[in-house]
Amino acid sequence: MATAVSKILDHLKDGGGLQGKDIANIVAVSPATVSRWSSGKATPDLKTQTVIAELRYVVDRLADFYTPDETRLWLHARHPMLHNARAIDLINAGRTEEVLAVIEALDSGAYT
Repeated sequence: MATAVSKILDHLKDGGGLQGKDIANIVAVSPATVSRWSSGKATPDLKTQTVIAELRYVVDRLADFYTPDETRLWLHARHPMLHNARAIDLINAGRTEEVLAVIEALDSGAYT
C-alpha cells in the first residue's frame, strides 16, 4: 500500500526528474533510506516530511516552466538570484521562500 510520503516521492521522481539519490542528498539521508520510504517500509521524521513537502511544492511550481529533466538541473544549479546558492540546499535549510521568490520572478518574466 502506498503511503502519502511514497506518493510524494513518486511525484518528485516523475514530475521533478529527481532520482532517489537526489532526494537523499536534499534531505541528508542515504539512498537506501529513501528507498525504504518509497516502499512504505519506513517513514521520515516530521522535519524531513516538511522538507519533502516543500520540495514537492517547488517542483510543482517549476513544472510551469520546465520539463522534469530541466527541473532537476534547475534545483541543482547555482543561481545568481539566490546569491549563487543551489535551490536544493536552501530548501533543506528551511529557506524555501527564497527559492519561491525566484520562481515568482520567473512567472512575472523578470528573470530567465
